[in-house]
Amino acid sequence: MPHRFPWWRLSLLSIGGSLLFGVGLPVVLEEVLGDRTGSTVQQNCQAASSTDFLVAGGGGAPSYNEIALEKNVLYFQRTLQAMGFNPSAAEVYFANGTNGQATIRYMDEQGQIQFKVPDIPNLTGASTFNNLRSWVAERAEAGSTRPIFFYFTGHGLRNEQDLNNNAIALWGNQQVSVQQLAQVFDTLPPETPVVAMMAQCYSGSFANLMYEGGKPFNRVASQNRCGFFATIRTLPSVGCTPEVNEADYEDYSSSFFAGLSGISRTGERVSSADYNRDGHVVYAEAHAFAKVDEETTDLPISTSEVWLQEQAAIATQDAILNQPMQATLETARPEQRYVVEALAQSFGFDLNRSFIENQTDLQSRVAMGEVPLTYLERIRMELINIGMEAQVRTSGDEEAIAILDRLLNCENGYWQ
Repeated sequence: MPHRFPWWRLSLLSIGGSLLFGVGLPVVLEEVLGDRTGSTVQQNCQAASSTDFLVAGGGGAPSYNEIALEKNVLYFQRTLQAMGFNPSAAEVYFANGTNGQATIRYMDEQGQIQFKVPDIPNLTGASTFNNLRSWVAERAEAGSTRPIFFYFTGHGLRNEQDLNNNAIALWGNQQVSVQQLAQVFDTLPPETPVVAMMAQCYSGSFANLMYEGGKPFNRVASQNRCGFFATIRTLPSVGCTPEVNEADYEDYSSSFFAGLSGISRTGERVSSADYNRDGHVVYAEAHAFAKVDEETTDLPISTSEVWLQEQAAIATQDAILNQPMQATLETARPEQRYVVEALAQSFGFDLNRSFIENQTDLQSRVAMGEVPLTYLERIRMELINIGMEAQVRTSGDEEAIAILDRLLNCENGYWQ
């Protein structure tokens, strides 16, 4: 077993000064991808879905039940419709549900905080652990093997005693940990795949849903389980705001679903995320799109990426980051190559030089703000992901290769 380096303790590299470095990402997108805007939006005439959609969202109480969370659910429903699915097929649990109480916090035109009743079509009920458990239990008892896509948009809680077991906040200030949620999914038939997309603070901890009971040193769960998370388990995320104007929203949900559907939350076409040009945008490609599109301090991460980075010893990371970036990219998948090339180009990096050389040169010339420093960290993480995958595949460790393949197979699914 390779040494497990606690990669989450690495801090972003910084330099004095507060000038925000403009990276010009829209130009980069066009240059890297060419004119492929919205080319893979699927039109299925709302055919019956073979995927079961479960949505939970909102804060745990009115004081932190921001309107942006409601708007995220509405955008998810619009995404379903844009991709040819019936939004009513998704089971939606949000905040206080349908009891008519005004619990959603928003800012009016005068800048005053107000509260309103949830207004979500086909809202099933409150976002409680009991409701989530009941929904899963129905499928477990029926022996359903239909794939599950679980979307959570809300608040996350950091567990200072165990960062592998952070929690989400559900209505009534309920705290549901990684392990509690994993135990619910454990009851499903082994043939039932589960994909989670979770946009909350400290969400990367939920990559541990891949294990039985959500415990990292247990065996991998019998179900094929994976997820995509707004940021790593040690960091807060962005996007919970009482602001009403969605044009100002910059968050993981906005970017992920734009990448998946080809349509932004304001209804505009975006560049296609079909990086391997096979006619489908898979979850991993939408995740890659978000890494470039989302101009925030989030560090989006997936289950396979958490697993790979946990295998990376310090010396291994140093070797990857000190070799020419182009050499690392030789084994990259198309979506990984896109992330590195798009972000590197935004900084003017020379791919024939190492990441360390490029970074050192850049920071000697430019005082950088938080967001550009985050972009640098996204490049660093992507290079580690690519380099570690190559090492696993050449290691001869059949068990590790099988786990990796299983995770990647899960992450390369799409709504059907």
